[in-house]
Amino acid sequence: MIQENLSVQEKLKILTDAAKYDVACTSSGVRRKGKAGSIGNTSEAGICHSFSADGRCISLLKILFTNQCIYDCKYCVNRCSNDVVRTAFTPDEVCKLTIEFYRRNYIEGLFLSSGILYNPNHTMEQIYETLHKLRNQWHFNGYIHVKTIPGADPELVERMGFLADRMSINLELPTAEGLKNLAPGKTRDKILKPMRQVQQGIAVSGHLLGYDREFKKPYATERAGFAGGAALIRPELAQSGALLLGNRGLSGGSRDCPGDGQKEGQRTGGGRSLPDSQYAKTPFVPAGQSTQMIVGATPENDYQMMAVTQALYENYGLKRVFYSAYVPVNDDSCLPAVTARPPLLREHRLYQADWLLRFYGFKAEELLSEEQPNFNVFLDPKCDWALRHLEQFPVEINRASYGELLRVPGMGVKSAQRIVNARKQGGLQFGDLKKMGVVLKRARYFITCKGRMMEGARLDQDYITACLVGDERRKAWDIENRDTFRQLSLFDDMHLEMPVTGDDHYASVTGSL
Repeated sequence: MIQENLSVQEKLKILTDAAKYDVACTSSGVRRKGKAGSIGNTSEAGICHSFSADGRCISLLKILFTNQCIYDCKYCVNRCSNDVVRTAFTPDEVCKLTIEFYRRNYIEGLFLSSGILYNPNHTMEQIYETLHKLRNQWHFNGYIHVKTIPGADPELVERMGFLADRMSINLELPTAEGLKNLAPGKTRDKILKPMRQVQQGIAVSGHLLGYDREFKKPYATERAGFAGGAALIRPELAQSGALLLGNRGLSGGSRDCPGDGQKEGQRTGGGRSLPDSQYAKTPFVPAGQSTQMIVGATPENDYQMMAVTQALYENYGLKRVFYSAYVPVNDDSCLPAVTARPPLLREHRLYQADWLLRFYGFKAEELLSEEQPNFNVFLDPKCDWALRHLEQFPVEINRASYGELLRVPGMGVKSAQRIVNARKQGGLQFGDLKKMGVVLKRARYFITCKGRMMEGARLDQDYITACLVGDERRKAWDIENRDTFRQLSLFDDMHLEMPVTGDDHYASVTGSL
């Protein structure tokens, strides 16, 4: 039952707390200047976030439109079988909250997700009305990230894309079996259909506006035209869990997900109800789309997670894939025990590997395999890969290509670019590398300068592992135990009361206390 007699403050408390488990919000990634008659703007430098205890993002008002839901997803605190207070905002309430928070300089944008109220279309219509009023009635020009409701009408998804900066639909779980067991109300088609539609809308908009957006992965334009058809997933990944939510894998065409195996004309027009002039006038989802997967609720290994992630980036042009360590909130035989701790270290390793896929040129099958399906607990994925491929090292700093430099542990994108530019002026030494941001504590074992390794370093697997594991072990402990300690505050009352002695009485009387 929806509690309609609650105040806005009471609704805000409930619906911010219900939104804290959705981690798929990030920097805006889009630049939009302020304009006359509107308030708010966005900067592609991004929005800085600071999450409070009630789930609210300090810079983004992070709320659910409603915590009512028709689905009974076993991992979700808002599932229909849970006995929790149910409530919902109205579009006007969300608009007023957003504007009032913005005017007080609390936020710079809005992150709006939702449960399913009555049915997907009704919920999507309410969210669309909210965004339409924010943009046109309240003239809010700031950043808006909105969740796509699985199963909603494609026309609603399309119209929403011209109002939101970013859209996302949560994948939830990487395999069909996991989704069937824990989220029986959701299907592969309901999730992938809007994801494909947003991908195609972004491609059409970019083509008609005449520019290439840097935030998205390039589509296979040589094969599929500007609408963004994608090459088939590699067979070796399809064998190991990249079959996402069906036997055809992420790239398998279907009647609900146009794109692969169709003619270009069918692709560009499929699922679109608005004319090209709309796409040529207004950017469609200018900050791209993202998704989220839950880590630890089902028995999939890291290799399966990364295989699905790689397929999403290659075939659906996603901006980001987020990973959420499962927090036990429901007691169910299909889930880990309520007393189980969230797999924070595993989540951390997945994010590290995700970074390697997006910026460092790695592939999922390079980092993991069926023989080694999970990441090393004590070494980050890049160091672990380097130790398993010592035949490719050491790398000569003054001659190695940019791609080779990127694979050196302790060396990032910026430091590799600086090295490539600086060595045109002359040979580099180890001292120069430190100034460029290279972490020599890790890189020293894998590089040479003018043919020589750094003093004290040698190319031996056992020796390097022993040196690297010490720091990684400490970092791993910090990640897994980050909630067991905190910085003391001057305002803490530790209740360390001591009995008053005779000397204390005497000191207080004489004024020497």
